[in-house]
Amino acid sequence: MRHLIVGSGIAGLEAARAIRSVQPDSQITMLGREREPPYSRPMISQLLEGAVSSGHLRLDLPQGVELVPGDEAASIDTQNKTVSTKQGRRLAYDRLLLATGADPRGIEAEQADLHNIFFMRTKEHVESMLRELPQCRSALVLGGGLVGFKAAYGLLRQGLQVTMLIRSEFPLSQQVDPTAGRLILRKLQENGLKVRVGLEVVRFEGTSGRLTGAELSDGTHLESDLAVIGKGVLPATGFLAGSGVEVDLGVLVDDRLATSAPDVFAAGDVAEHIDVARQRRWVNAIWPEAAEQGRIAGLNMAGVQTRYPGSLSRNTIRIFDMDVAACGLAAPELDGAYGIVEDFDPRLETYRHLVFSGNRLVGAVCVNRVERAGVLMALIKSRLEIPCDKEELLRPDLHPGRLGLQPA
Repeated sequence: MRHLIVGSGIAGLEAARAIRSVQPDSQITMLGREREPPYSRPMISQLLEGAVSSGHLRLDLPQGVELVPGDEAASIDTQNKTVSTKQGRRLAYDRLLLATGADPRGIEAEQADLHNIFFMRTKEHVESMLRELPQCRSALVLGGGLVGFKAAYGLLRQGLQVTMLIRSEFPLSQQVDPTAGRLILRKLQENGLKVRVGLEVVRFEGTSGRLTGAELSDGTHLESDLAVIGKGVLPATGFLAGSGVEVDLGVLVDDRLATSAPDVFAAGDVAEHIDVARQRRWVNAIWPEAAEQGRIAGLNMAGVQTRYPGSLSRNTIRIFDMDVAACGLAAPELDGAYGIVEDFDPRLETYRHLVFSGNRLVGAVCVNRVERAGVLMALIKSRLEIPCDKEELLRPDLHPGRLGLQPA
């Protein structure tokens, strides 16, 4: 059996591990766009801040996996079961996994090709930034999501003056509700980050091709030696045109993570499956979901029938001395379809925000009271009816055994 994995991130790696656990002698080839062997992508922010060295990021491939680095898929022929690459290779397969991940979103700003404007998606991106840091004093970070915060924090730890530009009114607007967002905003400002909300860059400015600053949407100007664009990602599906693999935002997959093409599977940030909280198709581009999807896709490729139950957005992050956990549909449109239960202590800066659809918990945000976040996430994933007073879920000693839960 010839297994071909297109992509060398965590989804591809976990798929290779799962295949090898079932088929010790099968042929596994991994095609990686990056020149690096697999590594821990979440740790690139720690590399930026100087907390770890490059070698700490490396992840080991299973025995006997052939890695083809520095090349990527250009097209797929699903009838003849071959993948053509940009460097002219033609790779045959019996089972194919699409694990190409996602590419960073660009921005519509003039002169975005100036030197010292970066994305922060790969180890190479961060290493390029680190080489430039000795010549830099100030940095501009575009985007208030997780990537934006991690970039800003790392650059601040490296001694730069950092300004974050956020188009929304508070950071992490895709993960948390406004109350939590305002707490996070204040924490960032208290720790030396300049944060400007409701703004974006319309034009970068430079001298001799090198970034010197930016013009903002309100007409003001900021000086900057370095900029990081952290505006989210899009599934990397461009090479699938004409392949017969069905694509919406991501590659559409069933509960086995199989695509519309025979013997072709997809996993990770490129795959689109059902979101447990939203109960509709969604791309949750997060590391733990990519790992789990890769594992399940690999088992199915190896003939072990395994069902994927759906994805769930969740993140736990420490923002200086503030702990934040968010999962599920934490900030829905308040149109009457959802109920909200909250508990907020401004003095202690503790906050819990729970979102219900009927009697089912579908979202949660915890600030500085994250000790039961795992229980809340499990309740969301279970889709169990909550028969008791919903405020019981706010208790610091929350235990599911005392809730009288009913099967979905």
